Amino acid sequence: MPDVIDDAWLADLLRNGAFQLTDAGIAAETAAALVQHGIHLDADGSVTRTLLDALDETWERGWQPADVAHTARRKATAGSVPLAVALIAEHARRTSAAERAPDPWVDQLRELGALEAGEASVVGAWQRAERRAPVDAWRIALQLLGVLRCTPRIELLVPPPSRWGGTRRCTPARGGGPGEERALRVIRGLLAKAEATEFAEEAEAFTAKAQELMTRHAVDAAVLQGDLPAGEVETRRVHVADPYVRAKVQLLGSVAEANDVRLVWYQTLGIATIVGGRVDLDAVELLFTSLLLQVAQGLAAAERTAGRGSSQRTFRRAFLLGYAHRVGERLQDARRRATAEAAAERQVDLLPVLRSRREAVDAAVAQLFPRVRAGRSRASVDAGGWYAGRSAAEHADVGSRRSPLT
Repeated sequence: MPDVIDDAWLADLLRNGAFQLTDAGIAAETAAALVQHGIHLDADGSVTRTLLDALDETWERGWQPADVAHTARRKATAGSVPLAVALIAEHARRTSAAERAPDPWVDQLRELGALEAGEASVVGAWQRAERRAPVDAWRIALQLLGVLRCTPRIELLVPPPSRWGGTRRCTPARGGGPGEERALRVIRGLLAKAEATEFAEEAEAFTAKAQELMTRHAVDAAVLQGDLPAGEVETRRVHVADPYVRAKVQLLGSVAEANDVRLVWYQTLGIATIVGGRVDLDAVELLFTSLLLQVAQGLAAAERTAGRGSSQRTFRRAFLLGYAHRVGERLQDARRRATAEAAAERQVDLLPVLRSRREAVDAAVAQLFPRVRAGRSRASVDAGGWYAGRSAAEHADVGSRRSPLT
């Protein structure tokens, strides 16, 4: 650290020091030195400009707004998320994203609350709104800059701002109708109630009903849609939060596989991409959320009865893996039975249709991820946690009420 910090040194730090700033310790030391030398955060707007430039580069590497908010929380600190969202909102204002960005991009801006206008001097406005002390504010801004500068290149699923046209074209809704939207609203409402209640039995009831409607809706929609044209294969990213990311992705993979959805995930980012038909993707996202609720309840109950022969972290990870494995088996069984029942009711052979849908999804994955390879965890797991998770999965309601699952 130089004895005198001048404008040239600071500019070089913001432009070329990103790799070091990803380290929380270095970011904190640098922030303390800047404050000690009387350098005010974003006094001339240079920090805001640098962060917005870094954000623009991040979009070009395949990232989307929700990805940035996720990685800010995961790689920087939770305190950096409001700053990241404010920067995303300012970038959206400057690029007229509400009028020009693709629908998925605008949807993410809306979910983040990044469609609301803010002050152009983003960093200063954020510091005042969050009431951050100078050292704390510098540390968060520097570490977020480091994270943005160091984001790796990932698959481009949505055109970045540099490829937007003059006016956004709204993608017409494909398939579905009032009945489908109504079913999804009911399912989402039930899951929201399950998350909000403080009573476990009430949460289980809401979750079970949501899963029942979800499975019925997904199976019926798949039967009615028939072939899945290549142009209607969709992609979505799912952000998996710490802790136990690998085990949670295993659960997501079990749900995806049972619904003929393919999953590709970036191990170091906590980001998974799911590929499939729109209705199938809806089912996977909703069912995954529901099962996460159930597994949390099952884990809490298992820990109350489990011995302490192994570490809590090891037990929890093994529990989640065992739960994911058994739930996957049950979902596959439920899908096979539902497909057979649907074929018998309609007196048609559904296998050609289902095979055609799988081939369309596989072709899309091969095009998007030509270098992807299958992976399997080889880490050892706690036996007690594994079998406790499988046992809990026996009681998880995957939505089928017609006959008990084996």
